[in-house]
Amino acid sequence: MDLSNSKLLLKRNIIVKAVVTPRWKEEVQQQLQAQINQIDTQMQQLEMQGQRMMADLEQQNPQAGSPQAQQQRENVQRQVNQKQRELLAQKNQILQNLQQVQTLELEQEVNTGQMESFFSVERGDNLVKKMQVEILLRDGVVEEIRGDL
Repeated sequence: MDLSNSKLLLKRNIIVKAVVTPRWKEEVQQQLQAQINQIDTQMQQLEMQGQRMMADLEQQNPQAGSPQAQQQRENVQRQVNQKQRELLAQKNQILQNLQQVQTLELEQEVNTGQMESFFSVERGDNLVKKMQVEILLRDGVVEEIRGDL
């Protein structure tokens, strides 16, 4: 069996970078602001659901002062508070991201994510170099492919 011409197909992660342009900054800021607005809406809905659940508990339990009723109200409030903390943490992270985007300089390159691609290797190839591939985008258009394909 002759293995001199055999190739192997492998999968790799490709780093995707973007050049900071006015358009890119605006689009990212709009996306982040939309996420903030969505979290604000979720927080309002959560508050209303919590109030509704408390009202339901009051109606279902005529003995509102009983220890069992008090425990149920505390459980509901604890769940609402926990979810609010989670949403606030998400919102704070997005606000930090928004602040970072605003401070980026034009023409700077920033990592925006990763993609997977397949590539072939054969005897004598430098695997390390073949694994190090980047795509550079400018306003969504591929400007450069860096590395060994």
